[in-house]
Amino acid sequence: MVRWRSGTVTAVRRRWAGAVELDVDLPDGTRMRALAYPALVGDPQPGDRVLLNAGALLMGLGTGGYALVVALPDRLPADPPQPADTRAAGHLVKARYTPLQPILLGVDEEASPHHALLAAAESLDGLPVVTADLHSALPAILAGVHADAPDARVAYLLTDGGALPAWFSRTLAGLADRLAGTVSVGQAFGGDLEASTLHSGLLAARHVLRADIAIVAQGPGNLGTGTRWGFSGVAVGEAVNAVAALGGRPVGSLRLSAADPRPRHRGVSHHSLTAYGRVALAPADLVVPDNLDPALAEEVAAALAPLAGRHRIVTVPTDGLDAALRASPVGLSTMGRGLDADHAYFLAAAAAGRHAAALTR
Repeated sequence: MVRWRSGTVTAVRRRWAGAVELDVDLPDGTRMRALAYPALVGDPQPGDRVLLNAGALLMGLGTGGYALVVALPDRLPADPPQPADTRAAGHLVKARYTPLQPILLGVDEEASPHHALLAAAESLDGLPVVTADLHSALPAILAGVHADAPDARVAYLLTDGGALPAWFSRTLAGLADRLAGTVSVGQAFGGDLEASTLHSGLLAARHVLRADIAIVAQGPGNLGTGTRWGFSGVAVGEAVNAVAALGGRPVGSLRLSAADPRPRHRGVSHHSLTAYGRVALAPADLVVPDNLDPALAEEVAAALAPLAGRHRIVTVPTDGLDAALRASPVGLSTMGRGLDADHAYFLAAAAAGRHAAALTR
């Protein structure tokens, strides 16, 4: 449940697209690091009183280790300029029936300028779509795409297994000029376009953003329980099904690692094996980078052998990908490990991007 705190903003630490990081002093003399989304609660300034949800910070969560600003009770933001009793500005309600539910314009609803286009859209027309179960794969996949196709238009679809606001992701803010746009789907929000489902979001990526390639991954802060099925990234298998149903080309970015201390995530993570082996009912191209360490390569091949009856296992050359990863405009990190600490993970994601780029030629 919510752990409420009230305090006073003492400093604005930094800003990025859609978010502001604050220092907040509490009446008991303690200080909390807090995050506010100005589009939801207004723009906090030093001296403002803020109401906080402090649960994630007190629990010590890595990704979500902020107290979140729920309201500026003494300085509420102004209402949006549109009338409140019409659907002219949209009626997509996200984070539904929570205290901060936003009402947004869906890319395909009647008030949208794209409604007619998407009402007629039925197919992705062979669009390559890279699916990944962690947000940390996004910059590595993008690096792999642009290593071979620097002018490719790449759209990102933010699914709702992790952070709902796109604004939470500093990675996404740092990649904004490399992307054709972000589509937030399901309960996620804050992208350049809003979609109610992954299917409508994929069609928007293809027909509105005119993407050459799309990437589907949840936001940062995934949920896992240490069990086979209790992981929000299992939905990557459903993404494969959605891409196939719409006539796209699913490309699976595998979660590989020789560095993860947990045995279930070494080699091919059991989450990838579950998502692609049990949940994905349509075939995908599952990408393996070449030149892996021989022991890791052997382990990966053995793990993927049972999946070869449904999917196509594709080995992709990795020349130039290390340089592309090191040139990323944002830092690379997964589970606290950087590029050199978990090289196979990022190389696998970049190889998936390279393969998607090859499918556009």
